[in-house]
Amino acid sequence: MQRTFIDIARFQYSAEAQIVKGKLQSEGIEVFLKDQVLIDTDPLISRAIGGVKLRVRAEDELKALKILDDIEPYSVDDSGNRLKCPECGSERLIFQTSVKDVKSFLAFLFSFLTFALPIHTRYDYRCENCGNQFSNK
Repeated sequence: MQRTFIDIARFQYSAEAQIVKGKLQSEGIEVFLKDQVLIDTDPLISRAIGGVKLRVRAEDELKALKILDDIEPYSVDDSGNRLKCPECGSERLIFQTSVKDVKSFLAFLFSFLTFALPIHTRYDYRCENCGNQFSNK
């Protein structure tokens, strides 16, 4: 019998995936992480390959998604109010780094060439529902 695995979540960093993996395993769900070692080796390629994929057996998908929805963090503004996507109104937002302007690009390039940590990083939100990317400024 061949088992089928389903990707139920993606994370930019493996530390985030490990936390969720631990929660799902504590609930009796077998969890696999795909591309974790690759991203741990070079975190800068995380967005290029789609992040760390959290995979579960197909028969555990609904139970795992229910648990994931219960622990899914939501984004808030400086006042503590939930952020919503300006396009569709969804609260399922991902906080991520982006390289959009010259300053961010030059900082990324310097960091990449010198193997240093990024000096300047810009953060944006991306809606998991419609894919809209926006800044909360």
